[in-house]
Amino acid sequence: MYFACDNILWLGKCGLSRKMDQEKWSQRSFRYYLFSLIMNLSRDIYELKLLMETEAGNKRPASKVRIENGIVYGGSTSRHELLGIQLRLLLDVLKSNPPLLLDVLKNTCDLFIPLDKLGLCKTNPGFVGLCGLTSSVLSILSIVHPWLKLKP
Repeated sequence: MYFACDNILWLGKCGLSRKMDQEKWSQRSFRYYLFSLIMNLSRDIYELKLLMETEAGNKRPASKVRIENGIVYGGSTSRHELLGIQLRLLLDVLKSNPPLLLDVLKNTCDLFIPLDKLGLCKTNPGFVGLCGLTSSVLSILSIVHPWLKLKP
């Protein structure tokens, strides 16, 4: 839907459709783009959860700490220590899976573009431009090195 709205918007900008409300179609396009990015990030989070569960099953944690469904639990272990263990597990999974790391970074950078354009999260235009540039460089990197492309 994002691409359809974007093509309709392009028709208006080229002057092929003079009576079209460009602002309305631009807002629609960015709403669909935001939805698409949220779905992509949801897939990334799901993949992270599965990989963290697998990684946690492969590791033998300290006797007071147990890991269920990718979440770290501990009897007398403090919340701060549990958070540290969870964070190390997340970093280990991302380090061992560069395509997933690249996709998470790219989608996160892209997320700021529609959020800014829809007025949901106002940021500096320079920041939005930097996010777009970073996303483009990461996309080019996945094209140049196909093994970095996340497989469905």
